[in-house]
Amino acid sequence: MAKFILKRLGLSLVTLLILLVIITLIPNIAPGDPARKIAGGTASPERLASVTESLGLDDSVLTQLGNLIRDVFTLDFGEAFTKPGESVIGLVGDALWNSTQLVGFALIVVLPISIGGGILAAYKKDSWVDRTIVNGGLALSSVPEFVSGVVLLAFLAVPIGFFKVSADAPEGASVLTQVNHMILPVLSVLTVYFGYIARITRAGTIGALESDYTRTAFMKGLSTPKVFRKHVLRNALQPTVAVIGTQLGYLFGGMVGLEFVFNYPGLGRLVLDSVRGADYPVLRGGVVTVALIYMAATLGSDLLIAWMNPRSRANVGADA
Repeated sequence: MAKFILKRLGLSLVTLLILLVIITLIPNIAPGDPARKIAGGTASPERLASVTESLGLDDSVLTQLGNLIRDVFTLDFGEAFTKPGESVIGLVGDALWNSTQLVGFALIVVLPISIGGGILAAYKKDSWVDRTIVNGGLALSSVPEFVSGVVLLAFLAVPIGFFKVSADAPEGASVLTQVNHMILPVLSVLTVYFGYIARITRAGTIGALESDYTRTAFMKGLSTPKVFRKHVLRNALQPTVAVIGTQLGYLFGGMVGLEFVFNYPGLGRLVLDSVRGADYPVLRGGVVTVALIYMAATLGSDLLIAWMNPRSRANVGADA
């Protein structure tokens, strides 16, 4: 297990280093003067000099890369250009906390419904229940989350009034009020991920149900719930865990359209606003944060799969 963890950590660090190299190279290889683009065409020479110094563009590429690596490990990306006096890590931290609340609530709702639907579809294979779950999930997942968000606003928030138009609850609001504000965006996430996760879970469950060890368990007279709990779920959910791990990064940084529809100050919206405002320090901090989340989620899913299936650990040990 130790070798498995070290190998996965090594791959994550290599991925992070490649990302930092790309971030460092972008302002250096882009056509034109990046300081002029960020500061604006009418910026004074003093402003250009300040932006150039803040970005470290006078240093060599290796020095810039070293400074960026230092910033990542010290969690210090400087001050935002568009909000003087405010630290990048503070802005990213606030947006990350908002995204964490939304993603956490979404997972609490989406995972049980999607995994349960996939298991039910596998257990009722080729029945009308199976076809309804698979085809309905496929139809829902083909609709982007921001489109389903607009539809939910039009048919639920506006005519009913109980559901909130904005996902951003007032400061100091109770937990129930915050949940009420997040119901519609979470339902939008559910429409996208239900079909995807349910199909993956269904395929894994069918494979586990048709395996020799499951047939043997049924022949021994074990009840269906006991067979599922002891023999099926542990093997059936491994592909689902892998999918969830790879999708967490998108949930944190890729739901920009949904955050704009519901006026939610999440991490994806912060990154997009930094691009529109040419705020390179915030952009750099936001992109690195999303990448770290993606790598941590992928590493966590790999470790969970290794715990669920010891053979994967043995394969890594044999390759090392």
